[in-house]
Amino acid sequence: MKREHDSSVVSSGRSFRLVCPERRIPRVEALLRAQGYDFEPEPFSPWCRRLTVEPRPLGASLAAFFGYLYIQDRSSMLPPLALAPEPGAAVLDMCASPGSKTGFLAQLVGPGGFVLGNEPSRARLATLRANLHACNWPHAATCSYEGQALPLTPESWDWILLDPPCSGWGTVEKNPQVMTLWQGDKIRTLTSLQRRLLAHAARLLRPGGRLVYSTCTTNDDENEAQTLYAEERLGLRRLPLTPFEGFVWEHRPGGEGTLRVDGEKSGAQGFYVALFSKETSVLSGDEEAEAGDGDWRAVGRPFARERLRGPCFDPDLLPPGEVMLFGDQLRFIPSRAGIVPAGCRWQGGLLGQFGKRGFAPAPRLRDFLPGADGDAPGHEAALVLDEPEEIEGLLSGRSFRTGLAGTEAALWWRDVPLGRVSLKQGRALAAFG
Repeated sequence: MKREHDSSVVSSGRSFRLVCPERRIPRVEALLRAQGYDFEPEPFSPWCRRLTVEPRPLGASLAAFFGYLYIQDRSSMLPPLALAPEPGAAVLDMCASPGSKTGFLAQLVGPGGFVLGNEPSRARLATLRANLHACNWPHAATCSYEGQALPLTPESWDWILLDPPCSGWGTVEKNPQVMTLWQGDKIRTLTSLQRRLLAHAARLLRPGGRLVYSTCTTNDDENEAQTLYAEERLGLRRLPLTPFEGFVWEHRPGGEGTLRVDGEKSGAQGFYVALFSKETSVLSGDEEAEAGDGDWRAVGRPFARERLRGPCFDPDLLPPGEVMLFGDQLRFIPSRAGIVPAGCRWQGGLLGQFGKRGFAPAPRLRDFLPGADGDAPGHEAALVLDEPEEIEGLLSGRSFRTGLAGTEAALWWRDVPLGRVSLKQGRALAAFG
């Protein structure tokens, strides 16, 4: 039974980003509409939408559960779009959690690229990793260092995003306390940290590379003043940004060529975005000898891709790179990860576990189900359901009789791959942790 739209339930206008190949966008939209949601396109990106009907919280939708959307303030979507990395590029996100911008960067560079998301807080690092995993970005890796001390090779990155800790004044409508919490000495502590982060970002940026600096604050000292500091003290050159459609912009002295979102008039957070380039090297002779591609060496053991093949995993769909075994965990190492030097500890995307019974794929890896590249089940052990209520039942703990043999099956909603379920005597059980 199809669920009808309840047009009386209208959303507050929250925005979200579709996380899928462009060819799959209509199918994911159909899944959302089958659960009663509706939305309209944002004018600045083919992946971004704004809710118009929300019968229940969007985070409780099947599309959200299976990683097909990321709820994100529309202003927060702008820094990756301003950086605009090329497909196949290697990108550094210096302050990454919870991963909204990191994931968007992974979407922009595509499977042949590489994104390294750094998060100094261990608690927030777990959130970053969980979000990247749910969104199926194995070419996005993570590390945990103080951003101003990231042990990366100088002048080795062509694309860097720096969205540092800030006062958050642009979020005042949702967080009224920020205007009183962040004042005086606390602000000076933040601006000092931001300058140290900017200085290290400038050091890591290759001549000719691009750096985006962004904040969710309306404080001039954290925005336009930092742009002037980057130009006058760090040798960076401001690149004028073309305003994105769908926003109203504020203008401040010293902010020429940068973007400051008028949050109230734009229906979004107040946000600031500046784009820089680096024209010439500023390294000493010793540092120049150190620069170049990183000497990356994995501490895991190589694992043959073909050993991953099964009813719920097609290794031919993995991006270019290696599969490595770390203890009992199989992780993906993108080919572009050679930019990371041996002295930097980082973690690749989780593919699953390997034990006595062989390879058990991570249940949420929908993009590597057999047939996912053509959006049609590519294995006889596929459970294809037509109604969202059937999938919701599985997720709530009910089993589902399938008639399939074996111990696992690929779960699909019509022509949308979802993930892996366990089979016990032909009955499907949700395997999603």
